[in-house]
Amino acid sequence: MEHERPDVERPESRDLLLPVCGVPPPYSPLLSPTRFFPLSGEPSPRQTIKRGKKNRFIRTWYEQRTATTAIGVIVILGVFFLVNWLMLSRLHEGRVWLRTGFAKNTYQIPKWVSSTQVTKNIISFSCLPRKQNNRLKISMMYDVVVVDQNVEVRRFGKSRRKHNGTYDRMLGLAAQALLENKREPKELWQEPKAQALAWKPCADQRSWSPDDGENGYIMVTANGGINQQRVAVCNIVVVARLLNASLVIPKFMLSDVWTDASQFGDIYQEEHFIKYLSPDIRIVKELPKELQSLDLEAIGSVHFISFKVTDVDVMKEAKPDFYMKHILPILHKNKVIHFVGFSNRLAFDPMPFDLQRLRCRCNFHSLNFVPRIQETGALIVKRLRNSSGSYLAPLDVHLLGPKSASSLILDNKSDPPAQKKASSSISSKYLALHLRFEIDMVAHSLCYFGGGEREQKELDSYRQKHFPSLSTLTKTKKFPSPDALRTEGLCPLTPEEAVLMLVALGFNRETRVFVAGAHIYGGNKRLAALTSLYPNLVTKEKLLSPSELQPFKNFSSQLAALDFIGCAAANAFAMTDSGSQLSSLVSGYRIYYGGGKMPTIRPNKRRLSDILLKNNTIAWNVFEKRVRKAIRQTKHVFARPTGRSVYRYPRCKECMCNDQ
Repeated sequence: MEHERPDVERPESRDLLLPVCGVPPPYSPLLSPTRFFPLSGEPSPRQTIKRGKKNRFIRTWYEQRTATTAIGVIVILGVFFLVNWLMLSRLHEGRVWLRTGFAKNTYQIPKWVSSTQVTKNIISFSCLPRKQNNRLKISMMYDVVVVDQNVEVRRFGKSRRKHNGTYDRMLGLAAQALLENKREPKELWQEPKAQALAWKPCADQRSWSPDDGENGYIMVTANGGINQQRVAVCNIVVVARLLNASLVIPKFMLSDVWTDASQFGDIYQEEHFIKYLSPDIRIVKELPKELQSLDLEAIGSVHFISFKVTDVDVMKEAKPDFYMKHILPILHKNKVIHFVGFSNRLAFDPMPFDLQRLRCRCNFHSLNFVPRIQETGALIVKRLRNSSGSYLAPLDVHLLGPKSASSLILDNKSDPPAQKKASSSISSKYLALHLRFEIDMVAHSLCYFGGGEREQKELDSYRQKHFPSLSTLTKTKKFPSPDALRTEGLCPLTPEEAVLMLVALGFNRETRVFVAGAHIYGGNKRLAALTSLYPNLVTKEKLLSPSELQPFKNFSSQLAALDFIGCAAANAFAMTDSGSQLSSLVSGYRIYYGGGKMPTIRPNKRRLSDILLKNNTIAWNVFEKRVRKAIRQTKHVFARPTGRSVYRYPRCKECMCNDQ
């Protein structure tokens, strides 16, 4: 029998070499340990050398990577602190210049330039320093002095001011942009139609029976201007319904700011007001004789059960529960209560559905201007739209009444020659701009507008006379600086800022612009930028003849009613201060009756301020792009946010119905 050879593999021995549980054997039982199959736990010398080299390489790489990362972090932090230091130093210098009120001239014009070339119409010098025969090429364009770019200008010090109240450079760029005469963007005269058309007015719908007003009588003497008084009237109507009281026709307080003695019947139609709201509340023209002998001017507070209730007694934005708890007992005891002031003394939320709808019904349906205001307002609208392009807008009948609205589509042969010339325009579309830049707004804002020490003294004096409490606070408490107020968007837009916004949005030079407002702070000098860049700018004083304007002189509230009509009927409306009551009421009126075809431009002053503060360096195309983006974001159609005014945001289920 032959001996079995150890190197001959038996068929049954192959199973011994198979991996157990998927793990290959460390070595074969038939082979001795070699470099291919070392004994378990005994790495070969070559593997040991390779592993040591690999570990040293990883450790060296990690140390180098850590050092590089640390150096990078240190460099980044150094750059960060350097940039912040530079920005803070610029901010400090800007505040110093604003406090001093002194405008430092950054450009020096050679002596050979004659004084006749630098006229009162100079608005801006847009210049880049370039050498060309040491001369200035000055071209007069549209009453704007524009300095060509090929000019050598000697600068003596780089300005680091944040804002000095002027926009010379930007106004020059705006003038050049208007000269290009680009096509206007379509969205200038449009709203987002798909969403806006879905909302329809429905505040006239009622779901309750009239109240008898048996709990007593409510009187109100509203303060402020016509727009604050309008809000107070609608709020007191809701309070009367809430307390089941009869309302006496409201009275208006004589203000030392507005200096207008007009009463409710001088501005609104009393009979229409009483009749339209009769299904809601009982309205009377005066107290019954047995109550007329009461001392309604007795001064006191709610807690002392007096007849007179002032704004001190009623918290701002008071909820319905407050009136039920504190006011109703007074009414039950005295049968009459007199609210004096009543400025923003009723909350918007929470508010029962029907009471909120009554608020809208009062504002949008019951308050019609008297015929003479409607007729004069119709003249303004007709001349603004141009007789050749006259038409009826969706809200004309509600705003002007059927009779006055029908006159808009008749020819204007009876118009005086001056008004025919003023109303002649290439396009019948017009833009209304509410410049809330009267001295009361300017003084109350505590902002700086480039007038230096003279401006500061004038505004301080005005505050002492008309806003004594604010004047006292400014002396006893620390208020934010003018820079901080402007950065937060708390300053009203100046005429220069407003015109820069309009040009950036794309309104061309031929646009008809109706400027609403009383006496602009700074007068015609402050309006120079607007009138130069938009020569078709008009006011009610320019559109109406002296005889047509005469009945309204010395009545600021009635003049404000004419502004309301001119703004509400415009093809596009631009506000400069979102806190203005006129702008709020006009924008709400246009939403309610505009049928989704009457856009409103509502600048976000905080974002706009951030853009305008770069006026010394920003390129015009960048400025234009950023302004359009900021305005576009405010044109979205949305329902009224909780707590916001239904007079400004009527898109809510209480005021308007949504078809979608």
